[in-house]
Amino acid sequence: MPEEAWVTVARLGKTRGNRGEITALALSDRPERYQALGQVYLCGTGAPLSRQVERTWFHNGTLIFKFQGVDTISEAELLAGMEVRIPLAERTELEPGEFFQSDLVGCEVVDRKSGARLGRVEAWQDGGGGGLLVVEGGLLIPFARSICVEIDVQARRIVVELPEGLRELNQS
Repeated sequence: MPEEAWVTVARLGKTRGNRGEITALALSDRPERYQALGQVYLCGTGAPLSRQVERTWFHNGTLIFKFQGVDTISEAELLAGMEVRIPLAERTELEPGEFFQSDLVGCEVVDRKSGARLGRVEAWQDGGGGGLLVVEGGLLIPFARSICVEIDVQARRIVVELPEGLRELNQS
């Protein structure tokens, strides 16, 4: 499948314990999303590896994966650094008003008052709270309902009402 047909849900870290468990950086703020994972694809260098998730849990705030057939430290070490991906069609349903960060990247940002195009969202930056949209040219826009007043991921468009002085703050 093409790159855009996948969603990365976690990045594997180091081994944990001696039974093939491995830590991961969770890319969702909802721990329950990991409970429902079944078949996933581990991507790194080379072709994706299909793996069945035996179970997931959090230990002291760190996501832990146990994959079927990965039962030793040596086997788990081979997975370190890989991305855990699922097909886009298998993403969790969102509540109204919620958005996947990956759906926001690429959206055109437009100023509501002037109608001026501010650029496209290049990335998402965690900055505490709701995070920041990184827009072409280095403009950082807080992802807050009071600022991002219209979001249409189907049309790839975000309309914003920037607070007074935000642009100047970004330029310093």
